[in-house]
Amino acid sequence: MFVLSVLLFWLPVAGPLIAGFVGGRKSGSIGNAILAALLPGILIGGAVFFFASLLTWNPLAGFLMGLPLAVIALAHIGPLLIAAIIGAAI
Repeated sequence: MFVLSVLLFWLPVAGPLIAGFVGGRKSGSIGNAILAALLPGILIGGAVFFFASLLTWNPLAGFLMGLPLAVIALAHIGPLLIAAIIGAAI
């Protein structure tokens, strides 16, 4: 799902929906689809916090600078998660 999300970034809502549906179909079960949909957002949010903290040498500044991008990554999870559940259920 992560690779498809990156490839379809230029489609604002349809990209995550397509990636979630395809990933949900490939995952096999609803539990695996939910895990596969949540994992990219959590990894991106954690990586942004880590690298922002690494660049500033200050965890608080890294948190404050990485928070907007982490919120955008978590907002991306919504359509991805919905489509993954639908794809796994079909």
